[in-house]
Amino acid sequence: MAGSTHTVTNQAPPLTGYDVFTADRALTEAVERHLPTELREEALAELSGTGRSCGALQTQEWGAQANASPPVLRTHDRYGHRIDEVDFHPAWHRLLGKGVSAGLTDAWSRPGGHVRRAAGFLMWTQVEAGNCRPLSMTHAAVPALRADPDLAAEWVPRLTSRVYDRELRPARLKAGVLFGMGMTEKQGGSDVRANTTSARPLAEAGTYALTGHKWFCSAPMSDGFLVLARAPGGLTCFLVPRVLADGTRNVFLIQRLKDKLGNRSNASAEVEFAGTWARRVGEEGRGVATVIEMVAATRLDCVLGSAGLMRQAVAQAVHHCGYREAFGGKLADKPLMRNVLADLAIESEAATVLGMRLAAAHDAAGAGDERERALLRLAVPAAKYWVTKRCAPVVVEAAECLGGNGYVEESGLPRLVRESPLNSIWEGAGNVQALDVLRALGREPAALDAYLTEVGAARGADHRLDAAIRDLLTELADLAAAEGRARLLAERLALVLQGALLVRYAPPEVADAFCASRLGGDGGAAFGTLPPTLDLAAVVERARPVV
Repeated sequence: MAGSTHTVTNQAPPLTGYDVFTADRALTEAVERHLPTELREEALAELSGTGRSCGALQTQEWGAQANASPPVLRTHDRYGHRIDEVDFHPAWHRLLGKGVSAGLTDAWSRPGGHVRRAAGFLMWTQVEAGNCRPLSMTHAAVPALRADPDLAAEWVPRLTSRVYDRELRPARLKAGVLFGMGMTEKQGGSDVRANTTSARPLAEAGTYALTGHKWFCSAPMSDGFLVLARAPGGLTCFLVPRVLADGTRNVFLIQRLKDKLGNRSNASAEVEFAGTWARRVGEEGRGVATVIEMVAATRLDCVLGSAGLMRQAVAQAVHHCGYREAFGGKLADKPLMRNVLADLAIESEAATVLGMRLAAAHDAAGAGDERERALLRLAVPAAKYWVTKRCAPVVVEAAECLGGNGYVEESGLPRLVRESPLNSIWEGAGNVQALDVLRALGREPAALDAYLTEVGAARGADHRLDAAIRDLLTELADLAAAEGRARLLAERLALVLQGALLVRYAPPEVADAFCASRLGGDGGAAFGTLPPTLDLAAVVERARPVV
């Protein structure tokens, strides 16, 4: 029998049973902005359906279950036969099935596909980020496979399918497949040109036997993998099917699963190849060039994934502070807490607006717009560098808004905290992205021209943005010995682009606060240090999820 002192009061209700899409004003506005009029009604209805699924209690429970029950490796069956299988909690399969059916691997085959898929991916990350990894790699494999028309004809329709089939069997017998990839090795890490896995040509044209290892291979139960290995002509891209056409298992020896800080539901494995059958993708010696568009797509997913984590953390913080009372009133109405929430909301919206703009650039580039393609070359590594690095401090500060409640697993915030550093590490950590920014600046003048055209569209609208653009041009005028300041340059490129987009598209109170604090120097290093003269109440209200 409960004691008389155990009446529960002053607690926020769970943030559940709501439409994650329509509750996110920055996201819905971005979709409306970047899609042609004739696509909007259908897209908004579809994304609202995904949003309701993301906000449903059942889906959220699946996310918690998948995270709490990491995958288990089974190298052998009961009789001693090598099987190399990974068992997942049923919730993992339910989430993957919903993600596939929501079109999160289908961006390439329909108008506005990247914008629509990006919005869905940003939302789905908020449910459970681990299952987004195979969805991302499957989506990103499409441009790489298009280097070989025969392979593309065989695999792409299954990669972009809305059907999730978990069974291990030949791809020709499946309506839908998932892809993983294996690029990094023990001795090389991000330096994939140091790979030592060898590829020996077989009698059948275009086929090889691989021998070597991969230090990180995500989603090892996928149907196929894109890997890099050394053929006689140099580093080459290969497709490694999990099951061969005759139904036998390919040689795919899973040595162990990584015990990771976060991303617990997703299996990341070390694998060995020992005479593993593979099909060449693209030309020998052109492996990096073949996978470059795949890398760009997964890097954008890192931006979108971080934006999703930030959005969920901010939504939880604003929701909690809108109900919780302390010192005679709602927390959200207290000037200092309002400052913190507004500062977090601005960072979240800036990440969303930038990620969705880059998704729109993918759609335009796919339709032949070379300026948009050039913009992606510079803006993607800069965005990947900056947005993914801002994720962890945003999520940690949002957890603090819940006080001790935010440090308890049941709140969901600790899971977001553990996940928050990952997108900065995957697909090339900070230094890799910053150096890629320098390469784009040094080798591709069209990339800088496209970037300056994009930010130039906002000139004259805010004096702090104009000053930041001038300072950036001064910085770009001298790239000699720039490697030591490459991180600062990537940061400034991302901030100026975010500022330009917010000035053009966001409400004045959001753009004003961003430019004052991020570009004008009128703010501190920690969140909650915005100038108090800004309209912070309007910023917080815009970020509040309506249940």
